[in-house]
Amino acid sequence: MANAGKLRIAMEGARELELDVDDIEAAVATLEAGVEDESIVWLTDSKGDRHGIVGGRLAFVVVESNEDRSIGFGR
Repeated sequence: MANAGKLRIAMEGARELELDVDDIEAAVATLEAGVEDESIVWLTDSKGDRHGIVGGRLAFVVVESNEDRSIGFGR
């Protein structure tokens, strides 16, 4: 099963895009390839919407997985 998660992508010019994706590893690999050749990267979010991102204009990417996180002092 794919590892779902959230991507927060910042482009030059202080714009950010936050996407919930079904396969976080595939999305990261697609972004990496787009940065290398400065092409337009198309990502599909968990709702089925497509987002085009210019790979050469990325400032940073934050990857958040949907793993359960414990809250409080218990382990």
